[in-house]
Amino acid sequence: MRIPTPRPASAFRKPLSAALDHALAHLGNLDRAPVGPSTDIATLRARLNRPLADEGTASEQVIADLVADVEGGILGSAGSRFYAWVIGGSVPSAVAADWLTSAWDQNAGHHAPAPAAAVVEEVAGQWLKEILGLPSQAGFALVTGCQMAHVTSLAAARQGLLARRGWDVEQHGLYGAPPIRILCSELRHETFDRALRLLGMGLVNVTYVSSDFSGRISPPALEEALARDPSAPTIVLLQAGELNTGAYDDFEALIPIAKRHQAWVHIDGAFGLWAAASPRYRHLLKGISLADSWATDGHKWLNVPYDCGYAFVASAESLRTAMTHEAAYLTEGDARNPLDWTPEWSRRARAFPTYAALRELGKNGVAGIVERCCHCAHELVMQIGSLPGAEVIAAPIINQGLLRFLDPRSGATDVDHDRRTDEVIAQIVASGEAFFGGTTCRDRRVMRVSVCNWQTSEQDVERVVKAVRKILS
Repeated sequence: MRIPTPRPASAFRKPLSAALDHALAHLGNLDRAPVGPSTDIATLRARLNRPLADEGTASEQVIADLVADVEGGILGSAGSRFYAWVIGGSVPSAVAADWLTSAWDQNAGHHAPAPAAAVVEEVAGQWLKEILGLPSQAGFALVTGCQMAHVTSLAAARQGLLARRGWDVEQHGLYGAPPIRILCSELRHETFDRALRLLGMGLVNVTYVSSDFSGRISPPALEEALARDPSAPTIVLLQAGELNTGAYDDFEALIPIAKRHQAWVHIDGAFGLWAAASPRYRHLLKGISLADSWATDGHKWLNVPYDCGYAFVASAESLRTAMTHEAAYLTEGDARNPLDWTPEWSRRARAFPTYAALRELGKNGVAGIVERCCHCAHELVMQIGSLPGAEVIAAPIINQGLLRFLDPRSGATDVDHDRRTDEVIAQIVASGEAFFGGTTCRDRRVMRVSVCNWQTSEQDVERVVKAVRKILS
């Protein structure tokens, strides 16, 4: 066996130059290329699943082959006409900073191997709390996404609630611990359920509280649910932006109720928490700063590359106690160590793109993205909904809305309307003009409209409405 010989630093130039050329071509072509995939999974598998050779391949050839083999399998989700899921694009400085993050290749778990990354994370965390209107003393963690932000926040909740009852969950685990009760709307996001499972709390301990069509919890129903077992350690999940409708719970009414019962209030604000950046939409979050923890994403409305999420915990002590670990080989210092606040040890220095995006945009720039996306979502839903054969199911509160397409035949049933809705979604995607997704909401098939990209404009709205009008006619 031949042992590979290390190559000089100049070996990076060809593959990185090739990657730059392709990246610029891809980003520059987003406005013209189909938004959806044009190659099926079987074809992609046939191209990519080549035999692994005994000998290596020149790095620039690897990049060239990779670009050719994934052709048609890269969605235009980085562009302005992708509305299926809550996926943002990436502002230019965040893309560049993400590339530098890979080139610098810092292990950002501890300040010793990554001093600059540790300080950038400190600064980014403070900026995020400021722009999101959260308590300045709250602990924070930069994680992979809202899924891990829930895990991080709920681990802190578990620590805090059980510590009040004299139970050290870090030392004794959950064997014999008081069971933690979870109260939430039936329309909570699945990542919350997964976090409960990962943390050993169990879905059997979840109680659904009465809520309206959009998943907003009723204050009297919450009061009644809490009163059923006033001594139970309890987590209450509230939503800042429900997945389908973008609805917000009434924090001013609900959080004081939960606090009277000594419950921990956790906020799922995967995208909706960013409304705090906008003077126009900030009122939706009144009272939210009184919660105990908050989870949100950066790769949604801040428009930084995947993977990037943020967890915030009002009790910094609970967060640090739930996460920290000491090892003899770790050096001391006056910098903040991310591993004391996150579930990860070795980790990517993901604060660099966040820092860059916040610097590029400033407070007004973040507010501008939020407001433009909300405006475009409203126009998309209302203009498409006014077309013959279309129906508005949920007008946008922020950037999320729901539409349904009706079967024109006499005597058409809900099953027919469901089928028609899925057919129209498929036709829109096949046109290449936009990418929408379907879901089932309150037993009806609907088309979700989610606008989260910093580049989406009124011109995109006009283009997409024209394409849908053509399909419906």
